[in-house]
Amino acid sequence: MDSKLLELLVCPVTKGSLIYDREYQELVSRSARLAYPVRDGIPVLLEDEARTLTDDELEHWAAAA
Repeated sequence: MDSKLLELLVCPVTKGSLIYDREYQELVSRSARLAYPVRDGIPVLLEDEARTLTDDELEHWAAAA
């Protein structure tokens, strides 16, 4: 994921920042508790395509910030 692109992208639900999870190929929105998939290098920023973060995942990303 290009860092310049990541700076421009925001969560479509909260308009908050996103964190790139390289291992799972997802963009994480802590404020919305959602993870958006990145498919073939293309972020899919649709709420219907996102998965809900578990409490453990949310704690992980809160600690990483």
